Amino acid sequence: MKNTNEIIWLPYPEEKDYPAAESYLCLLYKHKVVKEIINKLKKAPISRFHAKDIFRASGLSLLGVSNSHVEKDRKKIEEGNSLSPILLVRNEVNDKVIIADGYHRMCAVYSFDEDANIPCKIV
Repeated sequence: MKNTNEIIWLPYPEEKDYPAAESYLCLLYKHKVVKEIINKLKKAPISRFHAKDIFRASGLSLLGVSNSHVEKDRKKIEEGNSLSPILLVRNEVNDKVIIADGYHRMCAVYSFDEDANIPCKIV
């Protein structure tokens, strides 16, 4: 499944990623809890995990390359543009990892290399 395209990452998540994560997390948690999570994410160091391991830990299905957002991120990879690291939250109640922001990027990266080492912030 490896591809010859190198996946280039920004050193830190983009500022717009945090409001996107907040919007998604507000569906799962109360606003006060979400604010605490976002503050922790902003302070968290960058970690790296394999794409296949993040998917396994999240329990999510892989979106196909025909998804418009995945296709947009695949094009970024093909053109050598940088991707933003993803934002993850450990849900210890159900032993899953929540992809708070970056699900489409993850799917795009996985389509190139399931063993790709993905930079992320995790709390």
